[in-house]
Amino acid sequence: MTRFAKSALAALISLCTPLAAPLGITQAAQAADLAVYSDDDGGVCGQPWVLSKITSRFSHQVHHVPHLPDVQITDFRRIHQHRYLPANDTWPIGRRYCGATVSLSDGRDRTIWYLIEEGQGFASIGDNVEFCVSGFDRWMVYNGRCRVLR
Repeated sequence: MTRFAKSALAALISLCTPLAAPLGITQAAQAADLAVYSDDDGGVCGQPWVLSKITSRFSHQVHHVPHLPDVQITDFRRIHQHRYLPANDTWPIGRRYCGATVSLSDGRDRTIWYLIEEGQGFASIGDNVEFCVSGFDRWMVYNGRCRVLR
């Protein structure tokens, strides 16, 4: 999102505050879209909303991609951020590259790699999460062995 768009959104939110405040929209919109992440904040990778989104999308994936085992993610361990690319004039989307180990319902542990893109959620509100569980990228969306997200 460009600086102009962010400032326009902030102005719109400030104008709508009297109307949006009773609905609780103002704080959610400001927190979701105008968040500023610092380089030393490694805790974003382990946020509950990130892990919940991954778990939900993984469940959808195993039910809709043929020939994948019917398993669920039961736990995340060793969550870490291994790279952070802040937003700048050349690349306006800040990205966090994260990794972890997931325990699956079949008792196996797998490596998961995921990416958090700042401001790339639905309609540019909030953040987007892309993930790849080792051995579950049947259609090579993230290249061999989740290489795109590493």
